[in-house]
Amino acid sequence: MPSPVRLLADQAFSRAAGAPLVQGNAVRILKDARENYPAWLDAIAGAERWIHFESYIIHGDAVGRRFAEALAERARAGVRVRVLYDWAGGLFTGSGPLWRLLRAAGAEIRVFNPPRLHHPVSWMSRDHRKMLAVDGEIGFVAGLCVGQAWEGDTARGVEPWRDTGVAIRGPAVADIEHAFVQVWNDVGDPLPADERVDAATIPPAGEVALRVIDTMPATAGMMRLDQLVAALARRTLWIADAYFVGTPAHTQALRAAADDGVDVRLLVPGGSDLVLLQPLTRAGYRPLLEGGVRIFEWNGPMMHAKTAVADGKWSRVGSSNLNLQSWLGNWELDVAIEDEVIGRDMAAMFEDDLAHATEVVLDGRHRVPRIRPARRSPARRGSAGRAAAGALRLGNTLGAVLTLTRTLGPSDARTLFYGALFLLVTGAVGLAWPRALAWPLGAVCLWVGLGWTVEAWHLWRRRRAPSSTGGPDQPARK
Repeated sequence: MPSPVRLLADQAFSRAAGAPLVQGNAVRILKDARENYPAWLDAIAGAERWIHFESYIIHGDAVGRRFAEALAERARAGVRVRVLYDWAGGLFTGSGPLWRLLRAAGAEIRVFNPPRLHHPVSWMSRDHRKMLAVDGEIGFVAGLCVGQAWEGDTARGVEPWRDTGVAIRGPAVADIEHAFVQVWNDVGDPLPADERVDAATIPPAGEVALRVIDTMPATAGMMRLDQLVAALARRTLWIADAYFVGTPAHTQALRAAADDGVDVRLLVPGGSDLVLLQPLTRAGYRPLLEGGVRIFEWNGPMMHAKTAVADGKWSRVGSSNLNLQSWLGNWELDVAIEDEVIGRDMAAMFEDDLAHATEVVLDGRHRVPRIRPARRSPARRGSAGRAAAGALRLGNTLGAVLTLTRTLGPSDARTLFYGALFLLVTGAVGLAWPRALAWPLGAVCLWVGLGWTVEAWHLWRRRRAPSSTGGPDQPARK
């Protein structure tokens, strides 16, 4: 019988994440593309009923072609193949031929959130999930997209990206399938009823307990859980993150844990594929280092994993990065595992990663030293948009200036200068040529106003129309 404290902690985790603890699963940690991709392809090859594949980016390179051909072969064999990718993630990836190949084979392809005239800023919400589920029997959740960068190029001496995923069998596969249904139904006709898996029909496959956390915009389940774990960790809290941007609340949670004697370590890329984001990541180093958090930068081309392990017992693997866009703006998918064996494996993997990283320390004047950038692979496209990264960086810096919520560092100087220059130029243009600002502002207001009018009309029609299920109307799709 679990102790009252354990029951209270389980309730807190369930409410914070919005996900129940699911018992009876078998879990395998998969490191890098060398372990993830073969496991994915084996599952695809063994599919008999359906394949549900969701990825933020699917590149049209040799790796993407390999997956497309494997999926097409199953589709021709009568397996129902459904692929979901993000519109922004699919830009400039050369994946058009892959979609034509798959559609010709009978697969169904859907794109998440393409631009729409009546939603001028909806592009900020992205489907950043990476999952694969086959026949309701096996599911994968990962930080990896599909592309050559994750495999590297040995002929050219390019190392693979560092990343992590998990393979799951057992009742939790139903939650992974449900996460796919969420997004699939949001962008088109609903999935057939015979492909909706009930956890009660899946027999136990092991002894691992876990939560499948299917974050949607504005739900903040993963953000609440990350802060709760920081509050509950007693000995160690080790985190790896690809696009870390410390918020005041999360930074304080990590500092408080370190101040309480917890060994808090953060592993981030030494050289990022998003060059606009890395200065913003480094701008948050000083308050963490001064609070006792140890920071390490990966020495390889790109550290893309999004993982955490606390006290060698609680682990997280998935797609969520530690920044506001990921926590509040995206559709994300993560797995939180409560198992000592998996926890030990994750901790050992983290310690091995630190052997390939450089620790960042404060010098005598309490400044973050200049660090030589690590080598980057030729592929400069990761799993977040450059435009969103730039906007996030600018917003974070200017927000810190206006609200005094963060101490600015030297790396903020350029961003602050460009923001000031933009305001000076805009103000000068407004004073000299008022119409130059009035016309664009009026056009934007008309565009947004028209879009909201169209959306309001659709909502009004849905309110008046009877529900197809006889129940209350469903909320409008995002």
